[in-house]
Amino acid sequence: QVQLVESGGGLVEPGGSLRLSCAAPKYISDYYAIGWFRQAPGKAREGVSCITGFDGKTWYAKSVKDRFTIFSDSAENTVYLRMNGLRPEDPADYYCAADRDCTLQTPWGWGQGTQVTVSQ
Repeated sequence: QVQLVESGGGLVEPGGSLRLSCAAPKYISDYYAIGWFRQAPGKAREGVSCITGFDGKTWYAKSVKDRFTIFSDSAENTVYLRMNGLRPEDPADYYCAADRDCTLQTPWGWGQGTQVTVSQ
């Protein structure tokens, strides 16, 4: 069973930055899309961003566009999510998963997640 591995979460002040990492097997990072999702307590899981391994196209949720940047390092088989300008509404458990494309209809390979906290 394939499982992606997230890391990089932590505690930051409002306006701060974090970089999350998602490590995946090479065949996934090269040929599938990898999406970042988040789930805050009491809220539904939501897609945050996505990148396709096969052509590098990206997608962002409106709530994070212009603040978050997704990019991949093919040498490390890792997809990163750079989060700038973190807001009080951003704290959640962040997960990455693979999918056939960035419509993110059938994600799989969920990792354990990494927690992001924004607080003074």
